[in-house]
Amino acid sequence: MARRSMREEIVGAGLRRFHELGYNAAGVKDITDEAGVPKGSFYNHFESKEALAVEALERYGAGLRLTDLADGSVAPLARIRGHFEFMRDRIVALEGRQGCLLGNLGAEVADHSEVIRSAVAGGWRSWVALLSAAIAQAQAAGEVGPTDPEATARFLINAWEGTLLEVRVTASVEAFEPFFALAFGRLLAP
Repeated sequence: MARRSMREEIVGAGLRRFHELGYNAAGVKDITDEAGVPKGSFYNHFESKEALAVEALERYGAGLRLTDLADGSVAPLARIRGHFEFMRDRIVALEGRQGCLLGNLGAEVADHSEVIRSAVAGGWRSWVALLSAAIAQAQAAGEVGPTDPEATARFLINAWEGTLLEVRVTASVEAFEPFFALAFGRLLAP
């Protein structure tokens, strides 16, 4: 089996280390050791650890399958619920550890790195836009009652990030229950 490129190995290792340890605790040497590449090669591919973090955020976003929110072959409310169920299942598989990389890096680094803050904000805006469009489509289909789609999308994402924090702090996935009950039993109801 052909080995992935050195750059790809570094991006994959950086994503895993940032997600597992956080930005500040993930050193370049940790990342290159996990990637199985010499530390000196890091700077042949990235001008800084910040540049790697931006690419890791993009890779993380792609792994969240956010574009599933725009899949017109699935009913809008089912798409929205499926989106949050997919993300919940990822967190459960990690035994509640790690949370969301967007939220993690946003909380940890946004005040200290304009480059990372901007990347997180861009990911957040994309997520809000896709979720908002799906909510508007659910309204048009009569699946969801009157609500401001963008404000509702922002609220759901903020509630989701808070839920992930509770899951990590309590080491229990029970926090998902009230999120799903309120999001789909009340907020996104006809």
